[in-house]
Amino acid sequence: MALRNAIMATLLDGEASGYDLTKSFAASVANFWMATPQQLYRELERMEGDGLIAARVVEQERRPNKRVFSLTPAGLETLCDFTAEPPRPSVIRDELMVKVQAVDSGDMEAVRTAVSEWRSWSEAKVARFERLRLRLLGGVPEEDYLVSTARVGPYLTLMRGLAFEKENVAWADRVQAILERRLELIRG
Repeated sequence: MALRNAIMATLLDGEASGYDLTKSFAASVANFWMATPQQLYRELERMEGDGLIAARVVEQERRPNKRVFSLTPAGLETLCDFTAEPPRPSVIRDELMVKVQAVDSGDMEAVRTAVSEWRSWSEAKVARFERLRLRLLGGVPEEDYLVSTARVGPYLTLMRGLAFEKENVAWADRVQAILERRLELIRG
């Protein structure tokens, strides 16, 4: 999947500046796609050149003018074509998993600490995703929201991100307990 598909999916919510897209990625899309602001801005330029998005300048008082982007019909068609393609299997490249794989021949205490820090990051994401979930629901029961909202996709991806991070926390708890027991045996 290309970054452009994630950008186009985000633009389904409406016109946005590069700054708005960066914030949107950090707040919601980050549970399944990471991109730096520099990557986003470079891709926006390419997408505009390819006719997938259109930009317009919004004049602002007391602040520099900004460019806002929206999907073009060609962009919407490209996104529709993308959704029709079967997905490729996901690939995980995770440095922590390599460290855990090698824990028996390395510094077990350092790996346990790394797992603990990773758990904290996942726990923080769970809290952030829960706040976003409540904001999306806006006090409406989830089942009502799921059938009445104009765009259900952001909520469905949020559900996946939330489940993923909760599993990360549970996995980290189990790994930490196992490594702590092994360290106690080593320490004697």
